[in-house]
Amino acid sequence: MRRAALTLALALPLLTGIAQAQQQQAPQSPETQQAVPQSAQPAQQQSQENGAGPPAGAPEVQNATPESQSAGQNQQRQVPQTTDTSAPTGTPAAPQPEAAPTPVAPVTAPPPEGTRGPTAEERELEAALKGERIQGRISIPNQSAGVLVQPEGRDWRVFHNRTLPWVAGTAVVGTVVLLALFFLIRGRVRVREGFSGRTMLRFTFFERAVHWMTASSFIVLALSGLNLTFGRDVLRPVIGPEAFTTLSHWGKTAHNFLAFPFTLGILLLFIMWVGGNLPTRGDVTWLMQGGGMIGHTNPKADRFNAGQKGIFWITVLGGAAVAVSGYLLVFPFTVLDVNGQQWAHMVHGIISAVMMAAILAHIYIGTLGMEGAFSAMGSGQVDYNWAREHHELWVDQELAKAHDTVRPGSGGPAPRPAGAD
Repeated sequence: MRRAALTLALALPLLTGIAQAQQQQAPQSPETQQAVPQSAQPAQQQSQENGAGPPAGAPEVQNATPESQSAGQNQQRQVPQTTDTSAPTGTPAAPQPEAAPTPVAPVTAPPPEGTRGPTAEERELEAALKGERIQGRISIPNQSAGVLVQPEGRDWRVFHNRTLPWVAGTAVVGTVVLLALFFLIRGRVRVREGFSGRTMLRFTFFERAVHWMTASSFIVLALSGLNLTFGRDVLRPVIGPEAFTTLSHWGKTAHNFLAFPFTLGILLLFIMWVGGNLPTRGDVTWLMQGGGMIGHTNPKADRFNAGQKGIFWITVLGGAAVAVSGYLLVFPFTVLDVNGQQWAHMVHGIISAVMMAAILAHIYIGTLGMEGAFSAMGSGQVDYNWAREHHELWVDQELAKAHDTVRPGSGGPAPRPAGAD
């Protein structure tokens, strides 16, 4: 037994050396060549040179190697020296943990066409096609700033740029042309009997003061208003932009402030003369006879004939409408919204044009068209023959008052001698 154990101990190292020599002579795969560490051969040569072991090929006594461990497992324990991460090392790579998926918001499916309501864009488009107002939400006190689209503004812009210039131009220029033609055809209305040299008080100082306050205010208001409508196209090319800017600035200022005395004058005129401007039957006769302007007969009239009554009501009613609409424009958005402001401007412009045409006719008759008429508002005195030709009923009333003052209870004027006026 002792001899057999010694023989086995000597044979095992020899058999192991033979197996390693055969393994080195056999061809190796690239993977196995990469797995063998390069530092192993120099270490073996160094150990042989130092005399640490027997020469190459000589049998050597070594410790017993476990039979269950093979050469392939030894090679797997060696650390690879390669730096290429893509090259296989013989050892399977450890599994990498997978990244958690990024959460995505769920997509809501659109409701069926028959059940979902219109979007904001669809509502705005529908309102625009129907000509309705489009308005948003704002956080400032001026709520009118939230109006994005106002279809009525297009109508107002057409009125301001086209309709109003045509209406005002036709009213003013047309009236001037007609009055010029009438003057060329009819001429000036003369006093048939000539001036008598005797005068009658037609209007008091207070009445004349109210009249001229209202008239002068209206003239400035009319001229400054015409400048706002026609000044850019008519006046600016003539006087230049600098002068036009200065004129427009002061005209606008005068237009705003003279509205107050004009309104006061309208109110006082109504209080003073409303009683004498109520319609009567004689007004129909006066209109049918042309008021003495057509032909050579003068119909009887009271203190105010039908033509003067028409001017009075146009001035009072039209002036009131112009004043109210003007105040709404001077103090915007205090009562009305933007659509109401546009209507106020349209009413203001149309009625002002009608009033300008009527006042032009009134100025013509009181100055150039009729002899002796201007003194009624100039000095307040009119010639007796002029008063009898144009206001015969009023003259009779004034004479009756004078006779009652001289002879109370007489009941009327004394019979006039033939031919005595």
